[in-house]
Amino acid sequence: MRFFFSFFLLPVYVFALSQAKGTQTLRALLVFTCWHFFIYPASNGYNSYFDKDEGSIALLEKPPSVDKSLYWFSLFFDLIGFLLGLLVSLEFALATVIYGLLSKMYSHPTIRLKKNPIASFLVVFIFQGAFVYWASLAALSGSGITEVWDSNVFIGGMICSCLIGASYPLTQVYQHEEDTRRGDRTLSLLLGINGSFVFSGILFLTGVILVFLYWQSKEIISNFWLFVLFILPVLYVFLSWFTKVLRNSTNANFRNMSRMTLASGTAMLLYFLVVYFRALFKI
Repeated sequence: MRFFFSFFLLPVYVFALSQAKGTQTLRALLVFTCWHFFIYPASNGYNSYFDKDEGSIALLEKPPSVDKSLYWFSLFFDLIGFLLGLLVSLEFALATVIYGLLSKMYSHPTIRLKKNPIASFLVVFIFQGAFVYWASLAALSGSGITEVWDSNVFIGGMICSCLIGASYPLTQVYQHEEDTRRGDRTLSLLLGINGSFVFSGILFLTGVILVFLYWQSKEIISNFWLFVLFILPVLYVFLSWFTKVLRNSTNANFRNMSRMTLASGTAMLLYFLVVYFRALFKI
């Protein structure tokens, strides 16, 4: 179920929490639990069942073998997540269903969006980023999405999509051989190893620009400079890794990917936690 992988999606929730108005503690706990303890793990488990990875995947250097119990257990988690979502609102519960269906289409052999590099990227880009942010923001605010929607809400969602989308091809650069063997055509395979790094850099830069526009619009530009401070270590890790890869493509491996993913995920989580506490204590 790769519960730890939910850690890397936690910044999206914390960002939404920091921007929501009138959040109740119980509602916040329900939204958090729904996504991170049920919906995300259910998606991971379902996809792992159909992928049957033999090589390293998502911070698991040696993934265990899977059987049918994982399939049924992931569906059970989806059901629990949906029922918890209903305690928040019908709209939020439906959002978990939409997310679950798209994530299943990603790996199910009948559709397997993973065979299409553009479609698979867009599913991750939109639904792990902007969609979760928008659904969470509305749920945390106790409102429908149309009641909270404005240009800043849109930009906030796109920030999440850009930051997650920037990491996406880098998590695939070491899997080219296994993906080719399975017949999957990932975005990283399409771009190539060096192209994956360039694409990630461009998308991350787009995210930085959106962060600037977001906080400038809210007249809290200090939050942008905090963002710059937190991403400096991430840029160092990224550029160091890319430099190694340019010298020798074998450096596009699982260990370096894990280091990059941990650095970016931790930095973004810490940043959005600071943003949350600044908003909470009005500092």
